[in-house]
Amino acid sequence: MFKAFLIKYGEIGIKGKNRHLFEDALVQQIKYALKSVEGEFVTSKEQGRIYVEALTEFDYDEVMEHLQCVFGIVGICPVVITEDEGFDKLAEDVISYLDKRYPDKHKTFKVNARRARKNYPMSSMEINAALGEKILQAFSEMKVDVHEPQILVNVEIRGRINIYSEVIPGPGGMPVGTNGKGMLLLSGGIDSPVAGYMIAKRGVKIDAVYFHAPPYTSERAKQKVIDLAKLVAKYAGPVYLKVVNFTDIQMYIYEQCPHEELTIIMRRYMMRIAEHFAAETGSLGLITGESIGQVASQTMQSLAATNEVCTMPVYRPLIGFDKQEIIAVSERIGTYETSILPYEDCCTIFVAKHPVTKPSLKIIRRSEMRLKEKIDEMVKTAVETAETIIVESE
Repeated sequence: MFKAFLIKYGEIGIKGKNRHLFEDALVQQIKYALKSVEGEFVTSKEQGRIYVEALTEFDYDEVMEHLQCVFGIVGICPVVITEDEGFDKLAEDVISYLDKRYPDKHKTFKVNARRARKNYPMSSMEINAALGEKILQAFSEMKVDVHEPQILVNVEIRGRINIYSEVIPGPGGMPVGTNGKGMLLLSGGIDSPVAGYMIAKRGVKIDAVYFHAPPYTSERAKQKVIDLAKLVAKYAGPVYLKVVNFTDIQMYIYEQCPHEELTIIMRRYMMRIAEHFAAETGSLGLITGESIGQVASQTMQSLAATNEVCTMPVYRPLIGFDKQEIIAVSERIGTYETSILPYEDCCTIFVAKHPVTKPSLKIIRRSEMRLKEKIDEMVKTAVETAETIIVESE
């Protein structure tokens, strides 16, 4: 019965004079999300409302699934839109709506009318009372409950009239692209895709870099990361993924540096390379999935040692999460099952038996001096030979 959806937003409503910019960004994200859905749609905005109207037949569940991945949407209302042809016609439309939408009439209801168009000849309170009376006359089984109704019949008097009773939750957040761009260090684990999702939810456009170490990591491990990027792209839009061959750098560090410092030094070179790509593509910061104390390389001291090589801010949206909280988000956004596939990435291949948990920056810098003869050329080669993959959701 539905040919249209009324889109509700949250934070955008308090953006003052810049509000139209956020609305326009949300309209563009909705259009992108529906691009792969069968059917033809028109997305428009009008007086603080955004509408998606179908011009052809469509799959309701598919449209709903895609809209629920658009950051900035807090509610999706399947709506019947009618022309204003007087109160009697409005009453007919509301009764027809309830008859089709609720076959079981043994329910309580409340009418909630709002007039955005103040020249309508009845006040909101008068519309509520008159429509309530018409509904009770049409369906004797229904009863009014103004406190906790089972059905809240919303009637919005605008240029046209909106009739709806259901608000399906959206993901919230801000439209992607309204808060700049960030470079995500994406691995095949559970944490980094969740970090990318959470930063994208705040309106940040995501690019990503993955460190590949063939033959120690397989093509299946690389494909796993691409698959995770596709899942993140479902929410964040297209992801430009840089795949860096990290094998020579990793082996050289392994040969030259104390084994307990391997993870920290490798992470420092990953951050340097990620920052290079971030600067090249206009990103304003790096994003990682690190959480304090989760592993040896994520103690406060280790994070400080990793940060020291960066000139850009490093954003860690999971910093205070425990593992179970991160898993819960990954399950909700659909990345968990892919993340736990048994294909190891370069971070898990060369792990010291007894990694340092409180690294000294002075000692780490001294160890890195052993690498100076070749490491800069290796980094240059890794950057120049990196593969770029444009990843879009399926």
